[in-house]
Amino acid sequence: MSRVDLFLWVALPYLCVAVFVVGHVWRHRRGQLTWTTRSTQLLESRLLRIGSPLFHLGILAAVGGHVLGILVPRGWTEAIGIQEHAYHWIAIVAGVAAGTAIVLGLAILLYRRVAVPRVRHTTTRSDLVVLPLLVLVIGGGMLVTVWGTAIDEYPYRTTVSPWFRGIFGFAPEADLMAGAPFVFQLHAVSSWLLFAVWPFSRLVHAWSFPLGYLRRSHILYRSRTPRAALARNRALDGRRRG
Repeated sequence: MSRVDLFLWVALPYLCVAVFVVGHVWRHRRGQLTWTTRSTQLLESRLLRIGSPLFHLGILAAVGGHVLGILVPRGWTEAIGIQEHAYHWIAIVAGVAAGTAIVLGLAILLYRRVAVPRVRHTTTRSDLVVLPLLVLVIGGGMLVTVWGTAIDEYPYRTTVSPWFRGIFGFAPEADLMAGAPFVFQLHAVSSWLLFAVWPFSRLVHAWSFPLGYLRRSHILYRSRTPRAALARNRALDGRRRG
């Protein structure tokens, strides 16, 4: 096994995970005011209402597919009655559906960012790094879905999956990834690089949950002029009686 293989399939994952964790801690302690999506909804909302739900729902579905296909061993799914043939068709249908939603959503959002001048002017330097990486990761993911389920039916659940799980068990088997098709290698490397730049981009908003809104009291709005409020209440009462 070459030094390049050892770097790509052993050193690089741990390096990117370290940057991911330390970068988030640093960002949270030093830049909480920038912990935001930098929302541009006020600048343009029509395309955003279409592209954003497609992209985010597709991502959630893709994450679920990765958990089932990579983190969950093949023996576990077979133990609950999901045989390999059934899993194969589930992966095809779910993967293509999720990938289509992600691609369409991302295409709409990218078009919006390029075509709408007010949105384009909000693009930051980190966006110029993250957006091409997102395209590479998503494109590689679609290729992996097609290659692993329709073209070659590469047995990634017995090669790529054990390698990935081995990283978190501190025993990665680099030779499993070294022999994988290029599309799987490309998807893996680009994904690790995306995790490395994650803390320094607007992607940190993924960890922001507005739980405080569940405990916050309702805001009551009252008219600044009592006469206007009284007239409004009388008008409402008249409509209800009528």
